[in-house]
Amino acid sequence: MEKLKVASLFCGCGGTDVGLLGDFEFLGNHYASNDLEIVYANDIDDNACNIFKENFGIEPDNRDIREVTSDEIPEFDILTGGFPCQSFSIIAQNPKRLGVKDERGKLFFEMCRILREKQPKCFIAENVKGILTANKKSAFPLIIKKFEESGYDVSYSILNSANYGVPQKRERVIIVGFRKDLGIKFEFPDVIVSDEEAFTPLSKVIENEVDEKYFFSQRAVDGMMRKRASMNKGRAQDITKPCNTVGAHLAKVSLNSTDPVLLVNERYRRFTPREVARIQSFPESFELVGSEAAQYRALGNAIPPVMFWYVAKTVREKLEKNT
Repeated sequence: MEKLKVASLFCGCGGTDVGLLGDFEFLGNHYASNDLEIVYANDIDDNACNIFKENFGIEPDNRDIREVTSDEIPEFDILTGGFPCQSFSIIAQNPKRLGVKDERGKLFFEMCRILREKQPKCFIAENVKGILTANKKSAFPLIIKKFEESGYDVSYSILNSANYGVPQKRERVIIVGFRKDLGIKFEFPDVIVSDEEAFTPLSKVIENEVDEKYFFSQRAVDGMMRKRASMNKGRAQDITKPCNTVGAHLAKVSLNSTDPVLLVNERYRRFTPREVARIQSFPESFELVGSEAAQYRALGNAIPPVMFWYVAKTVREKLEKNT
């Protein structure tokens, strides 16, 4: 079977795409090629696009997807998209979660538009777990209905990256749809690691020595300690277990937030961008360019490549068997 072509929407720095393509190494494991080819990528964030271009040799279309007509996109077999999740996240409480009432929450309609007009064989969409309860649980059924009305048999599941060998507990809703005429019943990939004792620990991906700039000042530590008992702050990670979810605002990480931090020799510090890349399961060969703030944001918004590799592999196998 020849390589299947992929159009990658909301591609960010390319976590989805590393997983899709395969043929990469992570923590001594080789993730084989999935025989897929990226023919189009789109993201509105210039910094994320720069990282994507550096790693894939493809310059993403950085227009608002609402301005892109379907006939401008090359023919493709698979549409992927981690449509913007900020309005669905359970941490997005200020303002309150708006879900599909928020302009960013409506961008999944653009995926549906392209699906209706291009009718690829399948699509893979991704979002935060909070999408299930957004708008008093009314947003997600609407999203599924719109995908189905675009001509697809749709399945979804909550996957935790820690179950796939990623050193991070990161739950994401994965939505997969196959064009109805293909008659494909999709089953999500089996969990690779079910025993929490066998999860990949954070210790596998952190550095022994880092620049002094990554450590918090004594003043910040003292302020956190005054509030710690009542506010559960200073969330130092247990390095014998997977890290808690890393987010897009790590450049502004605070000891008074819910962000994961490290406690090393009685000193608190934040993660380096390369450590965040490893926590997300990007290979060492993945190039980070631009400011550190831009790197943190792009990496924190990404989907773990290793987890997505298992999804892409399963999708590819289904298409090989049924088309």
